[in-house]
Amino acid sequence: MATQTPAPSRASGAPREGAAFNLLSQGFLWLWSLLVIVPVVWIVLTSFKTTRQIAADPLGLPETLHWQNYASAWTNGNIGAYFLNTLQVMVFSITGTMLLGAMAAYVIARYSFPGSRVIYFGFAAGMMFPVFLALFPLFKTLQNVALLNTYTGLVLVYIAYSLPFTVFFLTAFFRTLPTGVAEAAIVDGAGHYRLFFQVMLPMARPGLIAITIFNIIGQWNQFLLPLVLMGRNPDDAVISQGLANLALRQGYEGDPGALFAGTVMAMIPIFIAYVLFQRQIQAGLTAGAIK
Repeated sequence: MATQTPAPSRASGAPREGAAFNLLSQGFLWLWSLLVIVPVVWIVLTSFKTTRQIAADPLGLPETLHWQNYASAWTNGNIGAYFLNTLQVMVFSITGTMLLGAMAAYVIARYSFPGSRVIYFGFAAGMMFPVFLALFPLFKTLQNVALLNTYTGLVLVYIAYSLPFTVFFLTAFFRTLPTGVAEAAIVDGAGHYRLFFQVMLPMARPGLIAITIFNIIGQWNQFLLPLVLMGRNPDDAVISQGLANLALRQGYEGDPGALFAGTVMAMIPIFIAYVLFQRQIQAGLTAGAIK
């Protein structure tokens, strides 16, 4: 009796292809990590060098920890004043962005009304609008309402600049929240405001933390908007303008160590915020992507 040879399985090459893909992806991640980490480590190490050491051996390790660079950047470079200016702006801009963005996203995600999709896609379209095209209209608008070169005008522009992505992200997140809890709160007599602030916002905490960190990073690193809307007055500069002023000043004074120290001090708050809320950011991103 003749026996039939079984046909080779088509999936026999799948494990080998999967291993090759994993190796390629891990290699790419390692390469990307090195491209990000190596410059940061070099900036931190260089911030502890003297001017002579930087000129003699830019890539070498510091002989001693020259903390004077940080003191020089904080006082002579006015980094301390730039920090306070930035903090003053971002307290109001982040609060306004998150409050307005969360309310708009909640209404779009949880209520059906005519024009809701138009509003949602309008916010989504705002993410694709280049900020360069809005510089002159923003400048003239703030000038006409006497808000040019003021922190109030900059705060309002930051809020408008950050709202599209905030609403787009939180709308998807609010849609993933269970409706049973909201229905139970309504049955218990909760109104719209109590339902939003006491029930839905606590449930959306991972998404709120994630988008808050993204907004903080975006507004902290924003350079073009404050440069155009706040002018070149060094007393009113935010941290991004301050670093540019510090770079220009140290180029004439010959103190590059203070410039590197100022750069490190500008990175520290964002780094600390991400380390503290790393789990919440990851939870917010994954929860908002799964319905």
